[in-house]
Amino acid sequence: MEHEEPLDHVARIQADWRRERPEVDVAPQGVIGRLHRLGARITEELCLVYGRYGLSEGEFDVLCALRRAGEPYERAPGELAAHTMVTTGAMTKRLDRLERAGLVTRRRSADDQRGRIVALTTPGHALIDEAFTAHMRNERRLVDLLSPSEAAALETLLKTWLARMEPPGGSTDRHH
Repeated sequence: MEHEEPLDHVARIQADWRRERPEVDVAPQGVIGRLHRLGARITEELCLVYGRYGLSEGEFDVLCALRRAGEPYERAPGELAAHTMVTTGAMTKRLDRLERAGLVTRRRSADDQRGRIVALTTPGHALIDEAFTAHMRNERRLVDLLSPSEAAALETLLKTWLARMEPPGGSTDRHH
């Protein structure tokens, strides 16, 4: 008798649905359900590192967007919202907290008195450099659960799928 692998969480859900609704094709759940669970688990693992630096995921994203901007490490709040895919209201809350923590400053734009500019402070720059290094070590640890060839194949598949779902030259760029 051949040894069968135990069913994972998604396979158990699919089996239940096949029993209850045999006329519905639940095969896509095998991909989407596992991606959803994996995404949640990865987010949990990443947030542990952000938390070590006193940051939420959103705050980490804001600091990364400022750091990636290059000298002088500043952007307009609307640009930050676009780079981190959040509403301007949510961005204001993040910026309030980061400013209170001394990690960013806000000032009026020199060329537009209505505009504002958000800039990394020296402590903010030091913190995000340290946190980003730890974040990349953590991502390496997670990706290393796959072999190099598995990781490369998965990246190719995800890139293809994402390209088919997002508009060309997608304006949202959130991956740190």
